[in-house]
Amino acid sequence: MENTESTEETQRQTMPESNSEASDLPEGGQSIRSHSSSSNIGKSPQKRKLDPLDSPSKRQRTQEGHSSKVAAHYNELKECGLKARTESRIFYLRNFNNWMKSALIGEFTEKVREKKKGKITVLDLGCGKGGDLLKWKKGRIDKLICTDIAEISVKQCEQRYSDMRARGRNEHIFNAEFITADSSKEILSQKYSNPEITFDICSCQFVYHYSFETYEQADLMLRNACERLCPGGYFIGTTPDGFELVKRLEASETNSFGNDVYSVTFQDKGKYPLFGCKYDFSLEGVVNVPEFLIYFPVLVEMAKKYKMKLIYKKTFREFFEEKVKNDEQKMLLKKMQALEQYPAANHSKLASDKEDYEHAKSFMENGRASLPLGTLSKSEWDATTLVSVGKS
Repeated sequence: MENTESTEETQRQTMPESNSEASDLPEGGQSIRSHSSSSNIGKSPQKRKLDPLDSPSKRQRTQEGHSSKVAAHYNELKECGLKARTESRIFYLRNFNNWMKSALIGEFTEKVREKKKGKITVLDLGCGKGGDLLKWKKGRIDKLICTDIAEISVKQCEQRYSDMRARGRNEHIFNAEFITADSSKEILSQKYSNPEITFDICSCQFVYHYSFETYEQADLMLRNACERLCPGGYFIGTTPDGFELVKRLEASETNSFGNDVYSVTFQDKGKYPLFGCKYDFSLEGVVNVPEFLIYFPVLVEMAKKYKMKLIYKKTFREFFEEKVKNDEQKMLLKKMQALEQYPAANHSKLASDKEDYEHAKSFMENGRASLPLGTLSKSEWDATTLVSVGKS
C-alpha cells in the first residue's frame, strides 16, 4: 500500500499444473459467500461497524490472550545450524520464501530510491530473529527500526546486526534500533529514540495476520505500520491468503487440510467472522501456532483511514512468475538455492521420497525444457500458494 497524503504507482523452473486452479480465486469473496449465506466474511466492509477507537488508552485495553502464545512460541524456537537447515524437509521451501521477500524488498527500496535522493528509513514490523537484515543491507538503506513481540527473537536480531557490522567494518551498513513490543496493543511511536522519525517503507512479513484477533488489534497494528510513513511511503508484506484458505477448507471433507509439509485446522467450518476467525497452522519444524484469517477487502478499507491505497496484491505464484522473468532475480534464485534440482544430482536425493515430482517429470517429458529443472516438490508448491504479497 502507498501513503497518498501527497502522491498517487537462467535457471529453468516448473510449478505443478494442478496449482493453477488453486491460485486463481476470484476477487470479492464470491466463492466464500457461496459456502455460507450467513458468513460475515461475505458482507461489504462498509456495512459493518469499523469505527475507530476513541483514544490510545482505550486501544490498549486488551487481554493478553493470543499474543502471549505467539511470543512464547517464537521465543522458544531454537537456532539451528547450517547442517540441520540443509537436512530439513522444507529446506528449499524456506529458501524460496526468503527469495520472495528479497525480491519484494529489493523492488521497493529501488522505488524509494527513484523518488528521493535522501536517506532511506525502514520499519521492520515483526523482525523475528533478523532474517531480513542482509536484505536491508543490500538495499543500501540508512536507518532500520526492528520490532517484534518476542523478546528473545529481538535480542537475537540485535546480535545478528552487531555481527554483521563487525564483519563489514569497511562497508556502508545502516544504523539500527531494536524494540520489543506487541504492535497490536502498544503504540510504537512512543518507543522510538527519535519521536519525530518517519519511514519510507514499513515491512511486515508473515506477521500481520496475528493481529486479526479483534478489530482493535488489527487497527492498532495498521496504525503502527502506516502513521509514520512519509507521503508516498510504502507498506509491504506477505500474509496467508484468506480466500485460498477458505477455498481449500470448503473442498475438504473435514475441518482441516494439508499434506506432509503443512496442515491447517479450523475450529469451525462455514463460519468466517471478519475478526477472530482462528485456525491452527503447522509448517514442519518452523511454525506451530494459531493464526487468524484476514479478509483482505476489510484490510484495504481499514487502510484508507491512514491515507493508504492498495498498489497491488498477488499470490506467491503470480509474484514468482513475474519476478523470475528478470535475469537478476533468476541468478538470485539459484544463489539462494530457492529451487531444488530435478532430477537430483549424483550422490544426492530429492527432498521428498514419494511421488511428489510428477509435475516436473511431465514438464520434462513434454519437451518444454531440458534438464536439469529447478522446482519444488508438489507439497511445497501447495504450501506457497497459501500466501499472498501485498503493497500499499
